[in-house]
Amino acid sequence: MHESLGEPLPDETEPNPAAPPKSSTAGADQKSPPEPVPVAGVGGEGVPSASPENAGSLAPLPDPAPAVATSAATAASPGPRDTEAALKSRTESGEIETPEQNRDSSDSAKDGDAEAMEKPSGVVEGEEEGSPEKPSRKASFGHDISDNVKATIRPCPSLSANLNNYDSVVEDASQRAGGSPVMEEAWERLNKSYIFYKGKPVGTLAAMDPNADMLNYNQVFVRDFVPSGLACLMKKEMEPEIVKNFLLKTLHLQGWEKRIDNFTLGEGVMPASFKVGFDLQDKKERLVADFGGSAIGRVAPVDSGFWWIILLRSYTKCTHDYSLADLPVVQKGMKLILNLCLSDGFDTFPTLLCADGCSMIDRRMGVYGYPIEIQALFYFALRCAQQLLKPERDGKELIERIDKRIMALSFHFRKYYWMDHTQLNIIYRYKTEEYSDTAVNKFNVIPESIPDWVFDFMPLRGGYFIGNVSPARMDFRWFLVGNCIAILSSLATPAQATAIMELIEDRWEDLIGEMPLKITYPALEGHEWKIVTGCDPKNTRWSYHNGGSWPGKLQLLPLSSSSDKEH
Repeated sequence: MHESLGEPLPDETEPNPAAPPKSSTAGADQKSPPEPVPVAGVGGEGVPSASPENAGSLAPLPDPAPAVATSAATAASPGPRDTEAALKSRTESGEIETPEQNRDSSDSAKDGDAEAMEKPSGVVEGEEEGSPEKPSRKASFGHDISDNVKATIRPCPSLSANLNNYDSVVEDASQRAGGSPVMEEAWERLNKSYIFYKGKPVGTLAAMDPNADMLNYNQVFVRDFVPSGLACLMKKEMEPEIVKNFLLKTLHLQGWEKRIDNFTLGEGVMPASFKVGFDLQDKKERLVADFGGSAIGRVAPVDSGFWWIILLRSYTKCTHDYSLADLPVVQKGMKLILNLCLSDGFDTFPTLLCADGCSMIDRRMGVYGYPIEIQALFYFALRCAQQLLKPERDGKELIERIDKRIMALSFHFRKYYWMDHTQLNIIYRYKTEEYSDTAVNKFNVIPESIPDWVFDFMPLRGGYFIGNVSPARMDFRWFLVGNCIAILSSLATPAQATAIMELIEDRWEDLIGEMPLKITYPALEGHEWKIVTGCDPKNTRWSYHNGGSWPGKLQLLPLSSSSDKEH
C-alpha cells in the first residue's frame, strides 16, 4: 500500500495508504559472427482486466499481434554508374563535404562547453609517429592518418543507389505515410497494445507474442514506451493524450514508498515498469509498479528517470503545452530525479556510476562502472531539464549545477570516450604508472588490454564512443544506444557525429548485415561469455543484449543520421 508525496496530481483520486519515504568488456576475439539470431523482446502480453476472477493480473489479448512494424518508402533510383558520377561531381564541388569541427557561439554558450572549438581529442602535439618495438600483429597497425575531422559523407553500401533521390524519397514517404497499408497495419497493432487505466490510455505493452510466456512483458516499461510515445507525437493527427497520461501516472508512482527487502530507495527513483491490476476488496483498478524488487537481478532502473524527462520535453515541444511541465508536482518530480544524479559524493568524474543491469541492458553484460548509454542519457536529460525547470525557489540553484555538470560531462565524454584511428595509436603507445596531474595515461590503461578485434574493426576514417572508461579499464565494444543518443543530444561534436556515421557505413556488414541493427558489437562468446555474463543462456552470442537486434531501437539510427546532416 502506498501514498503519494507532495502536491496531488491532476485528476488523481486513487488513495495511497502507506506513509511516504524519507529522503534517503571486453570484446570477442572473432570478428565475423555466425548466422545471427535476432531477439526483439519476446514475451506474451495481455490487457488489464477489471473482472474479480483475474484480480491483480492481466487478461490475454483476444487478437495478439507483434510489435509495431515500420516501413521506409523508396523511390526510383539511377543506375550505379550514374550514382557514382553524381557523387563524384558533388564531392568535387564540395556539396557533401562535412564542416570542420566547430559549433556556433550560441550553442557553445548554451552548453557552457569551451572545448567544442578545440581540436578533437586524441591528437597530441609533438607526438612522433612510430611503431611499437615489440613484434606482434598489433605492431603493424598503421599510423598514417593525419586528421579525422575532415571527412566526406559516402552512401552506405546498400543505399548508394538511392542517395541522390534522398529528398524525393522523404517527400514521397511523408505524402504516403497516412494512407500506406503497412503504416495503417502498424498503427492498428500499436493501438491494440494500449493499456487503459480508468478508461484512459496510459501506455503500451512491452511486447505482444502469443507463443511465449508472459513473464514481465505484459507491463508498460518506461524505456520501451518512449518510441511509442514519440510515434504518437509525430503522427499526422497527433495523439498526445496517451503521452500526457503516461507522464502523470509514472510521476504518481514516483511518489510511492519504494522498498526492496528492508532497504528504501531514494525518492526520485522512477519505476522500471507498471501494470494495471484489480483490487478485489475495493473493487477498483490498481496500478502495480516495479522499482527493481521484481526485476531479474533486483536492480533499480537508472535510465527510467532520464527517459521520463526526455519524453516530457518532447511532449512540450510537439504540443506547445507548457502547462504540464509548469505544474508544481511535475517540477518537483524533475528535481527529485536530478538530485539523485547531481548529489555530492566521492566521485572524481562527472560521469554517473552505474551497476550492471540498471539500463536497457538489464542483465549482467559487463557494463558496470560508467556505461556509455547512461552517460549519454544523463547528458540528454540535463539538456532537457535546462529548458523545463523554472528558476523559482531552489530551481535557479539547480539550473546552475546543471550548467556546470553539462560542461564537465561533455568535456570528459568527448575526450576520454572517443576512439578513432589516431586515438587508438596513442593508447597503444601509452606508458603506465604515471603519477602526476600532467599524465597522458590518466586511467592507467595497459596497452596489452586492447583486444585484437579492435585493430580490424577500426577503419582509417570514422570513429565511435567506446562503451566504458574507468581505472585500468576501457570497454572497446560498440553500443548502439549510447552512440546514437550522443548524436541526438549534441553530446557528440559535429565531426564526431559524422565519424560515427562513417564507421557504420564502413562496418555495415558487421553492425547490420542481414539484421536490422545490432545493439552491441562484438558479441561475447566462449570463456569470456561465461565470465562476463555468468553463463546467461539468454545472452548467448548474437542474441538478446549480446549482439542481438532490437527493432524497437532501430529508430535511433535514422534519427541520428538526420541529426548528423543538420550539423
